Amino acid sequence: MSSFPKNISITVLTGFLGSGKTTILSSLIKQKQMANAAIIINEFGEVGLDHDLIETTDEKVIELQNGCICCTIQGDLKTTLLNLLKKMEKGEVSPFNHVIIETTGLADPVPIIHTLMTSLDLQRIYSIDGVVTVVDAINGDSTYNAHEEAVKQTAFADRIILSKTDIADKEKVNSLTKRIKAINPKVTIIESDKNSLPVSKLLGLNDYNPQNKDWNVREWLDIEKNKSTNHLHNHHYHHKHDVNRHGDDIETFAMVTSQPVSMTSVNFFLELLMSQMGENILRIKGILNIKGQSCPAVIHGVQHIFHPLEWLEKWPSEDKQSRLVFITKNIKKDNIDDLFKILGENELN
Repeated sequence: MSSFPKNISITVLTGFLGSGKTTILSSLIKQKQMANAAIIINEFGEVGLDHDLIETTDEKVIELQNGCICCTIQGDLKTTLLNLLKKMEKGEVSPFNHVIIETTGLADPVPIIHTLMTSLDLQRIYSIDGVVTVVDAINGDSTYNAHEEAVKQTAFADRIILSKTDIADKEKVNSLTKRIKAINPKVTIIESDKNSLPVSKLLGLNDYNPQNKDWNVREWLDIEKNKSTNHLHNHHYHHKHDVNRHGDDIETFAMVTSQPVSMTSVNFFLELLMSQMGENILRIKGILNIKGQSCPAVIHGVQHIFHPLEWLEKWPSEDKQSRLVFITKNIKKDNIDDLFKILGENELN
């Protein structure tokens, strides 16, 4: 295994039916940066790869002219990824250093993320880099209105590729951009020209890897910089109400406590949060000042699955408050207020 990559990053490419995901994917795999990539798709027929891209084929894997390999999901994602790794080790496919997983248009990205977060077999060589979501600039609004899955795909995105902007009304694009930012304030939006899609802006996101030294904790913690933030200080805290945004029922907000917190309090808070709110907590990410520790802990969860706490070497700024950023569905700040008080309850410390 010494000649193969020790860590192969994975990009999840999602987007609703008709968003232009197929066109985007075909554009990506033609570019030089994708020459050592593996593409995992649901059905070759759905993607409709250009015939001139295909060099050789068998029933499971096709090789593209630029050396990039492509395969279908075989049974389940874990099996497919492990089989692909075995083929590379045996020399049956070209070595690859990155994977793009293309989901169906109706897919919820969470099961893929959970698979990659929880499988020890996969974690020894694979890691999730980020989620890229394609949104149709012409039909995006109506898709959001009709399909919750599309809203969720946007809520989980690290990058949005806004497709069809060359034929969409500029006012409609601006309105859709505002709606996307309301659903997901941290996301970077790229207006696509399929002939010159900036691959470099879609890779190396490291959003699910807190151990990476380039992980931008500040970017997450600044989400609510100009918005209302819950503060907890000596048992006195306050909050402001946010109106429901565009009817999408997705909220992003931060909570802050100025006092160091105990591990007991943190664990109890998370247990209560998961038992009472479950899948409506889409993501939690943040930094914690744990009592007795000189370095901060990073917390990162996707619905009911949490990474073990990771420890940063130092605080990213002079601000040493514990800060948690939530992305929720059908849950407001108010619903979490009482649970959040637990982090400040001295009797639990």
